[in-house]
Amino acid sequence: MIIVENVNKTFGNKHVLKDFSAKFYKGKCNFIIGASGGGKSVLMKCMVGLITPETGSITFDDRDFLKLNYKEKINVRKDIGMLFQNTALFDSLSVEENVAFPLRMFTTFTEEEISDRVNFCLSRVNLINLNKFAPSNISGGQKKRVGIARAIALNPKYLFCDEPNSGLDPLTSRLIDELIKDITIEYQITTIINTHDMKSLFVMGDNIVFIHQGNKWWEGEKEGIRSSENNELLAFMEASEF
Repeated sequence: MIIVENVNKTFGNKHVLKDFSAKFYKGKCNFIIGASGGGKSVLMKCMVGLITPETGSITFDDRDFLKLNYKEKINVRKDIGMLFQNTALFDSLSVEENVAFPLRMFTTFTEEEISDRVNFCLSRVNLINLNKFAPSNISGGQKKRVGIARAIALNPKYLFCDEPNSGLDPLTSRLIDELIKDITIEYQITTIINTHDMKSLFVMGDNIVFIHQGNKWWEGEKEGIRSSENNELLAFMEASEF
């Protein structure tokens, strides 16, 4: 579980996150939704340590990330997998080299152990015989799956996904949804998904956090959205054409 409590983040005179608190649960697909500019991306960056908030706490199980020293933060980061919006694959590396990258950086595995782990992760995301391909020679959906394979290479406890379906066709989007959901349940990962895709939310969302102008405006299960009397949430859903 990840617990965010009373987090505030400002940029100059702009108060982006305002006493923000929320819980993100183990073995669940936790969604962060809200309008552009509302604070979703800033919250995610605070949670993974790319941005430091002025106040508050961000606890990964029993570890308050903001109070840890440098070495302790590195240990938490080893437990974090990231799936970036644009996949952020290294064009100069092959598919297998991309997946091996975090293993070479953060472990003392032998080359044989790295190869075994890479092949396992690629098979887990249903990519066979693409090890030697360059990212430029595979499809957008395959790139997302390589990104997922790299994100789970270190067997993370926490998986952060930034717009995982961005740029994908509807069929491929659903396949990526199913894959993330399956991996979350199978490995009991705390998965956090930042998205505008409301179809994904209603297919795989377990816990939903709605951010409005830097505030947590609604939190609950997806079944409660349609019966909610939260006007801003309902307006957001209507604008999302779902």
